[in-house]
Amino acid sequence: MTPTDADQRRKRIHFERKTINAAESAKRDEFKHGEITEKVIGVFFAVYNELGYGFIESVYHKAMLIALADAGLTVETQASLPVFFRGHLVGDFRADILVERVVILELKATSDFAAANESQLLNYLKASAVEVGLLLNFGPKPKFKRFAFDNERKRSRPAIEFS
Repeated sequence: MTPTDADQRRKRIHFERKTINAAESAKRDEFKHGEITEKVIGVFFAVYNELGYGFIESVYHKAMLIALADAGLTVETQASLPVFFRGHLVGDFRADILVERVVILELKATSDFAAANESQLLNYLKASAVEVGLLLNFGPKPKFKRFAFDNERKRSRPAIEFS
């Protein structure tokens, strides 16, 4: 390969990387609260890499609170969110972590996700005014799932006050 061929190849690879990064950025912007969830997922992997596997959920919970705050995100722990049925308040639930008042984090420290974990988070999203949730598992391999349930798909509900 001549030096000019190598330069051409390097420029092409650089251009392809830029194109991919731009595409990834556009894709992230398509998601509701994509910038926040991207930051949370980065924090999740940083916490996992630092602590590793094997602690109980409460250890990861406290570490996530510290790391999310260090990342400049506003967090609430055990935030009480009201649950509505046909426009009536029927109860509330406590989200593990609420980020920027728009993303629910449900933390697990199990070998893998269970269907009940996914249902739990999806029900939280359906029943509350929060539209985006992340299920984060600090298992043998770190895993996450992103869920969204747009408020337009939900029955009308009154404005909520967080307590």
